[in-house]
Amino acid sequence: MKAAVEKLSSTRVKLTIEVPFADLQPSMDEAYKRIASQVNIPGFRKGKIPARIIDQRVGRAVVLEEAVNDAIPSTLAQALIENDIVQLSRPNVDVTQLDEEAGLIYTAELDIRPEFDLPKYSDLKVVVDNAEVTEEQVEEQLTALRARFGSLKPVEREARDTDTVLVDLRGSFEGVAVDDITANALSYEVGSDSMVPGFDEAVRGAKASDVRTFVFTPTAGEYTGKQVEVEVTVTAVRERELPDADDSFAMMASEFDTIGELREDVRTRLGRLRLVEQAYQARELVQDELLGAIKMDVPEGAITDEVEQHFADGHGDEAHKAEFESNVRTGLKTRIVLDKIAETEDVQINDSELSQWLIQESQRYGMSPDQFANELVQAGQIEAAIAEVRRAKALATVLESVQVVDKSGKAIDLNVVLRGDQSDDEVDAAFDASSDEENFEADE
Repeated sequence: MKAAVEKLSSTRVKLTIEVPFADLQPSMDEAYKRIASQVNIPGFRKGKIPARIIDQRVGRAVVLEEAVNDAIPSTLAQALIENDIVQLSRPNVDVTQLDEEAGLIYTAELDIRPEFDLPKYSDLKVVVDNAEVTEEQVEEQLTALRARFGSLKPVEREARDTDTVLVDLRGSFEGVAVDDITANALSYEVGSDSMVPGFDEAVRGAKASDVRTFVFTPTAGEYTGKQVEVEVTVTAVRERELPDADDSFAMMASEFDTIGELREDVRTRLGRLRLVEQAYQARELVQDELLGAIKMDVPEGAITDEVEQHFADGHGDEAHKAEFESNVRTGLKTRIVLDKIAETEDVQINDSELSQWLIQESQRYGMSPDQFANELVQAGQIEAAIAEVRRAKALATVLESVQVVDKSGKAIDLNVVLRGDQSDDEVDAAFDASSDEENFEADE
């Protein structure tokens, strides 16, 4: 096999590939087998039809076409490897010659990863937020913890933010009930903004037995773009009573004997959270710095392929398409840069790192790690998953050399977080402390 490479631009090449007919023989043999298993010819068992009979009844041209379709992907892949080319788009293939004497000649145009230089990592500098923990933040978290142990009591006044209302909900369109917006005895915290748009405004200021209506226009589902009328009947208004922040509460809500010890623990956990937040912020900023420091032409064909595939069903307006294309452009450049860093730094991932990624991603999709892994296998996405983990590790490699300072000018050592010296329990506890206020369930 011969392959000639013509550079059309910094991001696109044209390969002319010549395959001797003798090299097509394995593909010819496979073509005969496939055709023999698919056709019915009197006098012969399916799958046992001789090649000469297939040539007579089906046609030699059909066999050659099957063989070519089988040979092109493998020979193109071989040519890309031999010429150190990284493919980024679907190839446009044109068969220019197919002759049993001369063999197969075809051309393939495709987008490729452009050449570019990586910056010196130690020259990059990012500024992250200070990791200070204020008294206000400590009290906010302590109040959230108190709320978890609070109780609800009925009140006769109008509902206001942080109150819990009990409501019956009825949605209808042109007099027909909308089942997705129908519920009885629904408990809802006013001001949480976790219902359909307009719901908070409707119940805010309502008393028990009040009936409020508003119009909601869904953006998805059966009633997309239609004005659905929503009727809300408030059956009860309750306010949350919090326990006093004293030693008794500390002993009830934690392993500590005094409120002072509990406050100090909250402060410590918030401090760990701030460090993790600094690491996440630094990671995002370093990625932005990398992209800004590297000048390259992004392959337009690869971008067009992804955009066209995403909008193949005709959904989305021009603004949505422009936003999606911008995100695709940034995402593609990011993958190109991180892949080159991974190659340059010889980044390798182990089973433990892949397993950790599977655990994290499976939680996002509400699956078990094994179930998520099986879904990846069935979708043929294992290699893509490995590449994603490798890119994340490549970025972490860069982070080890980048200058990171906070807004006060203090140098930040991210190696503790990057090495994982903090236990998962510690990090989880810190995140839990910051989100308790949002996650507590109202007592009925």
